[in-house]
Amino acid sequence: MIDILANIDSNITLAINSVHCDYMDQFMYLFTGRFVWIPMYAMILVLLYKKYNWQKTVVFAIGIGLTILITDQTIATYIRPVIERLRPANLENPISEFIHVVNDYRGGAYGFPSCHAANSFALATFMIMTERKMRFVLFIFTWAFLNSYSRLYLGVHYFGDLIVGAIFGSIIAAVCYTMTEATAKIRILQCEDRSATDKTAIARPMGCDYVIITGILTTIIISIISLCHLG
Repeated sequence: MIDILANIDSNITLAINSVHCDYMDQFMYLFTGRFVWIPMYAMILVLLYKKYNWQKTVVFAIGIGLTILITDQTIATYIRPVIERLRPANLENPISEFIHVVNDYRGGAYGFPSCHAANSFALATFMIMTERKMRFVLFIFTWAFLNSYSRLYLGVHYFGDLIVGAIFGSIIAAVCYTMTEATAKIRILQCEDRSATDKTAIARPMGCDYVIITGILTTIIISIISLCHLG
């Protein structure tokens, strides 16, 4: 049964990875970067501050940090060394000769599950539970999906790596959010939601809008750089 599932996973991975072009090679290579999204992460802190008082903002910021830390380290330190599933692009993996690799980027040795997918969906899930406006939910979910897809496009993860990573990260985020929310309800940290009490909130950009705008601008910049690379 495991062999059958592994076969299906490999076929799906090869089918999706085989669809590529020069522009998307550069776009996905840049999009998957960790540091390129720092401005958007900074805007998430702005979102929290505009929504809560400073004490609750600190609690939620710590909650997000712990969510990512637990998700990332559980996978990297405990799960991967036990499963030892080679990445598709790893030269020791027989499937590597059929994988489209970008800029000779092959990642580390093992890739199950995907830390990128787990961390992206952990952040997305935590933030969706924090800010449930539809436009923000659609944006952050799309961002997490593309960030995960970039790993398959680059050939450093199987399709199954992404699915398991996304589910794992979402579960950890849901647990951590529940604990963070409970902590924030301690009497000394109680406060009203600023977005609910600010009567002028509708007349000006809200915290989630700063995150969305920054994310879109970052994507536009990545697109421009990718186009320039073709020239």
